[in-house]
Amino acid sequence: MHRRSPTVHFTPPTLVRSYTSWHGSCGGRRLVRGLAGLIGVGLGTSVVLWSSVSHFLSDCEEPTELQLSEEGALSTPKDQATRLQTVITEARDLVQRVKDEVGAPGIVVGVSVDGKEVWTEGFGFSDVENRVKCHPATIMRIASISKPLTMAALATLWQEGKVDLDRPVQEYVPSWPVKTYQGETVTITTRHLVSNLAGIRHYEKNKLKGKDIDDKEQQNKVTKEETESSYLRLIGETKDDPEKKQSSTEVGKSDTTKAGKKGTQGKGEFALKEYYIKKHYKNVTDSLSLFKDDPLMSRPGTEFLYSTHGWTLVSAVVEGAAKTDFLKVMNKMFRDLGMFHTSADLNEPIIYHRSRYYTHNERGRLVNCPYVDNSYKWAGGGFISNVHDLLQFANAMLYSFQCCNCTSKNKLAPGYLKCDTVRKMWGPAANTKCSWDKTADGYYGMGWGVIPNKVEYGHGREQRFYVSHTGGAVGASSVLLILPPKQSTETVTDSLPPTGVVVAILCNLQGVNLNPLALEMAKNFEELTTE
Repeated sequence: MHRRSPTVHFTPPTLVRSYTSWHGSCGGRRLVRGLAGLIGVGLGTSVVLWSSVSHFLSDCEEPTELQLSEEGALSTPKDQATRLQTVITEARDLVQRVKDEVGAPGIVVGVSVDGKEVWTEGFGFSDVENRVKCHPATIMRIASISKPLTMAALATLWQEGKVDLDRPVQEYVPSWPVKTYQGETVTITTRHLVSNLAGIRHYEKNKLKGKDIDDKEQQNKVTKEETESSYLRLIGETKDDPEKKQSSTEVGKSDTTKAGKKGTQGKGEFALKEYYIKKHYKNVTDSLSLFKDDPLMSRPGTEFLYSTHGWTLVSAVVEGAAKTDFLKVMNKMFRDLGMFHTSADLNEPIIYHRSRYYTHNERGRLVNCPYVDNSYKWAGGGFISNVHDLLQFANAMLYSFQCCNCTSKNKLAPGYLKCDTVRKMWGPAANTKCSWDKTADGYYGMGWGVIPNKVEYGHGREQRFYVSHTGGAVGASSVLLILPPKQSTETVTDSLPPTGVVVAILCNLQGVNLNPLALEMAKNFEELTTE
């Protein structure tokens, strides 16, 4: 197993929270509990009571590293470091299991607890041919984690009143055509788009799910050959593409071409042509041409249909509302949040620590992925980043989620987004589902998968609230998961935001569902916050 030495950032969260809780409540809660306990056993004389009061008050002096609390030992930094190392060791084994199972060349993980990075580490190789190992600064495609990033940028415009989520998208994107479904004119709103409820197709162009195309579109239908020729031009190919002329028996046939269509990881969704677009689109408006004239798959608002193309339309809404280029809006947000290693997945710039991307061919061998240009889907899957930046972003969202009254109460800096905004983003939308957690009853909110709290039976399965987003791109898989603490009065009053666990995982192999790994790791690291 090849990996660089891990980066472990040790700020003992339990010790910090134990002291914070003790400092604010020891002289109150413990005194009351102590007096109640003494009275309960019949020790009612004033002498005994005063002696007990003196004992409890003296016990609430500033604790030393080795001082014990009545409820159990306040963990020393040494104890906390030992617990952290134990959890990290277990997490390493979990990561290695997944890496071995799927045959991933490289994986990078990052974990933060209560806003502090506690562990980042790279496993395997970011570049197999040149034997470059993965490390915490390795940059990879984040795929659909681009959607939560885009949602955050849109949310700032929403807060400022520049976007009304319930108005027709044509108010912000005049070039978007009026759509019909089963012969009836329908309205697509930005709210539909950010919850994947707009009825816009995903990468599979020709699957209409048995729905009838309305008469107007039938009248405008061109011949099959003309349609194919036009479509190939849109995605940067031609009918005379040399790759298509290669014989399957030709010596030197590209394994990467086969991998994108027939390979072990290229089956299913990754066999779809639009994953492998090579054409560069100059702007967001141009990329709308890929799908804007296609019929809707369902009536807007009625059916969940995960659609990366729908998020391209979201980026056009952002441009229209901000009156500036979409990537400029995103780059400003990245700067504001300190995400200095996050950018559009452009091929020309020199980007240090950028990984290469891999898949398995039809024989199960590791091969390089084909060249692709992701300019057609910046908002839905076109950014690259590292785990440091993703943790930074997620903690900014978690801070905003928890910092409802903290500016006036604790004189803290405001969140990047308003508390109410994030709570609406992380609220489940009707008629949606979260497809990447098969064990939970989940939904899609606005740009995030949402798993709500749920307990059906006593001593049965407890479903914890968390939000996440997975990603799958050519040669890459990803997940960003936020696990807030269980709701309690103590959490709200005694802890400063952000509180909770964030896990970011990047992998340079396509077709890997990393959400189960991230969730298990988050729950394990949550033990560090237990008093």
